[in-house]
Amino acid sequence: MTTIAVIGGGITGVTTAYALARRGFQVTVFERHRYAAMETSYANGGQLSACHAEVWNHWGTIAKALKWMLRDDAPLLLNPKPSWHKLSWFGQFVAAMPRYESNTVAIAQLAIAARRHLFSWAEEEGIAFDHRREGILHIYRDRAGFEHAAGVSRLLARGGLERRAVTPEEMRAIEPTLAGDYYGGYFTESDSTGDIHLFTTGLAQAAARLGVEFRYQQDVRAVAADGATAIVTVQQDGEGHTSSYDGVVICAGTASRALAAMLGDRVNVYPVKGYSITVQLDDAASRAAAPTVSLLDDATKLVSSRFGEDRLRVAGTAEFNGFNRDIRADRIRPLVEWVQQCFPGVSTRDVTPWAGLRPMMPDLMPRVGRGKSPCVFYNTGHGHLGWTLSAATADMVAEVAQQALRPATTRAPAPQPQAA
Repeated sequence: MTTIAVIGGGITGVTTAYALARRGFQVTVFERHRYAAMETSYANGGQLSACHAEVWNHWGTIAKALKWMLRDDAPLLLNPKPSWHKLSWFGQFVAAMPRYESNTVAIAQLAIAARRHLFSWAEEEGIAFDHRREGILHIYRDRAGFEHAAGVSRLLARGGLERRAVTPEEMRAIEPTLAGDYYGGYFTESDSTGDIHLFTTGLAQAAARLGVEFRYQQDVRAVAADGATAIVTVQQDGEGHTSSYDGVVICAGTASRALAAMLGDRVNVYPVKGYSITVQLDDAASRAAAPTVSLLDDATKLVSSRFGEDRLRVAGTAEFNGFNRDIRADRIRPLVEWVQQCFPGVSTRDVTPWAGLRPMMPDLMPRVGRGKSPCVFYNTGHGHLGWTLSAATADMVAEVAQQALRPATTRAPAPQPQAA
């Protein structure tokens, strides 16, 4: 049986392991934490949002980043301290601007394809993850934002996604608890939400039933490949251990850049920090006042998702500040205030803050496919859409690995010496 290592136990690593196991590979997953989905896949915004497929590569993003640079509570915060990694990333970001439209269409198509895989896997494996198929409502506070959204909608339509413009009155019919004044909105009925952590842990259990071996609390320190064999070196309990495989898939989030460099590849992932809060809806009044339809507020760059009856997740913002995992009070405060303003009947007495580093490529397109070595593959760099795209990219990289590695298992065995 063909052996393959998957480095990373988040949403991309677990979906990749599952897709490979379904194709008959003998899969080993390396994860430095004690459980799956303990970093960026722990507490994201919860949206499975093809409607959020617009890439960021346009001058408006640069203008906002510069305007907000001195605001600690800005939706997009850029630390001005230079580094080669940051400068090279933004250089490639600007270079990708001519592909803004084509990449947005491609992401929309990928997100739609991902739904089919994710929904069927969840149903087949009986995974409960607080899935809510009630659509996503984009809300706009001014005409400029609404008109920009009209152009984005035309691009999404080219990718096969339908979303419709709605008036403020229609917005309140869709989500009656929403307070405030709005110019208009766009509603995507086919989008949905769910708890990424519950799904990932459930799929990890399903993958284990298919024979996937999960090696937790093992920090990958080195990875190498000679064209036919991949070698993974980990540290566990202070000791180094090395093992060999027919192939390796890098699904290591923000660590993917360093691992790719060891393999002679350039995967220019940058860690873009996002924040979330989970509001516990402990009383009946808060549960009644909280939204059931998922929202995306374009002005504040925040999203909300309802998990079950007693949890409201609010997430967003983007912070370019290197490998900094600090949970800053001045970055959490706008999320709490957003709940208080948009849903004044919701108590924010019990709020759990969180921060995670999104692995983002400069063109916002995930890196999926082969590396320089024939036995090396990548499924990483999904940015803010890892949850949305993961099932499709997992299936894609598993198919590529199958085509690349399976022929080696069908070659005739080498002649054996005969007895005299």
